[in-house]
Amino acid sequence: MNPIVLERHLVSRLKFKYLRLLVTVGDQRNIFKAAQIHNMAQPAATKIIRDIESALEIQLFDRSSRGVTPTLYGDVLIKHAKLILSQVKHASEELSSLQGGLSGRVAVGSFLAASATLLPKAIARLKKDRPHVSIVIKEGTIDRLTDSLKIDDLDLMVGRIPEVPEEDGLRNEVLYREPVVIVTRADHPLQGKDDLTLKDVVNAEWILPPPETLLRREIEDAFHRENLNVPVNSIESTSILTNRTLLKESDMLTAMPLQVVKSYEEIGLLRRLPLKLMTEPGAIGITLRAQRQLPPAALYLLEALRLEAKVITQKYQDSEQELL
Repeated sequence: MNPIVLERHLVSRLKFKYLRLLVTVGDQRNIFKAAQIHNMAQPAATKIIRDIESALEIQLFDRSSRGVTPTLYGDVLIKHAKLILSQVKHASEELSSLQGGLSGRVAVGSFLAASATLLPKAIARLKKDRPHVSIVIKEGTIDRLTDSLKIDDLDLMVGRIPEVPEEDGLRNEVLYREPVVIVTRADHPLQGKDDLTLKDVVNAEWILPPPETLLRREIEDAFHRENLNVPVNSIESTSILTNRTLLKESDMLTAMPLQVVKSYEEIGLLRRLPLKLMTEPGAIGITLRAQRQLPPAALYLLEALRLEAKVITQKYQDSEQELL
């Protein structure tokens, strides 16, 4: 179909309620469930989808006895439907914020490095001044959160800054740099030993982050620089609760951002080993969509993150021994 004609069909046929239905069908992979969510009969939902397919002369979903699966055309339309609905949501939030000045909603993706101090303190700062701002925190792998940011399911990401090519439409803002330290339970046999090196711990039990993470690559580089293999007696986990319990109940080691470790040292649960990982302090910051104007609630959180980052930076400057 001619692009101009297709655009006319999209503008004239796709109402917002149709877009919401398409997104829900794509998420649920089931028209009946999607119809229930939108409080409509399944035949009505099915007719809406078939009418859209007929008008656009494309098939949006493959049907089977187990449900529906978006086609390539369906994936494209659902992706843009999410963007459109997200912009409408942000417009309403901005209008509401202009009216009341203190409300709104922000969705933030969080990585481990931000979860212990930076993000919670920034949220506490924000809620003190704007208690009616609603905040949704989502955790996950870097690839999943980045995908969510690209389609506007997230307003921003915070933590270790990922590598984002310019063509991806994202940009990074570095807030501060944080070292990574090796940590064990407080009464681990290696605690108190002097002159430890990576060679002394290469055969120990380790908890390692998944291969696709920045921290994993830094750990591997540290061992390779010492002409050592990466520990093979290991498990892979990104769950801070699981890792904390494993460390407490075993002789395992892991590498964590300093701010995460400090929160557990304060309660005597974990403790740093006197062993340098010999990696450059990692960049902690914010990842945003480059061409998108953030809604007011997200701007409030962004400013709170910047202010808390200054506090953390000052603490590092005042206490050089923290920089291992």
